[in-house]
Amino acid sequence: MDNLENRLVKLVLKGDQRAFAEIVELYKDKLFHLAYRMLSNRHEAEDVVQETFLRVFRNMEKYDPNQKFSTWIYRIATNLCIDRLRRKKPSYSLDAELNDQEGSDGYAMLPSDDRTPESEALLSETQTLIREAIDSLPAKYKSVMVLRYLQDLSLQEISDVTGMPVTTIKTRVHRGRDFLRKKLEYKL
Repeated sequence: MDNLENRLVKLVLKGDQRAFAEIVELYKDKLFHLAYRMLSNRHEAEDVVQETFLRVFRNMEKYDPNQKFSTWIYRIATNLCIDRLRRKKPSYSLDAELNDQEGSDGYAMLPSDDRTPESEALLSETQTLIREAIDSLPAKYKSVMVLRYLQDLSLQEISDVTGMPVTTIKTRVHRGRDFLRKKLEYKL
């Protein structure tokens, strides 16, 4: 993958627009998933992905080929998400979540395993509580928790993306888990 990315970056620097389109194809879904998990809003996540690619295109000559391209692009997207979180007042309206899903929710996409309506309601309520708890995390913990547990990045990769030392990442993951545990222990 790194070889492919390096070749694509070199082609983009030479002005090859098709190479940039390939970069977009490689990362658009991953970046959307990251942004959506951090922002919990489809439209804002789409805006972040667009802005990320715009910044990548404008600043491609600043990319350091000695670091992983994925780290660089994740850093840009993560920083844009954190900026939006700082500007945004938190909203915990469940109705907004449903409207944002265009008349459906992610749970409708789960395969059936003959659950009862009662168990479905309980599962939906539990997932909503967890999502609200993650949404209520301070931005500095939320970004690290999303990258660690939802994007499955290693501590070192998170360090590369955020520019923070691994020890700081470990501390924030630990504190983020504690925050979630305290927030959820009486609700679950």
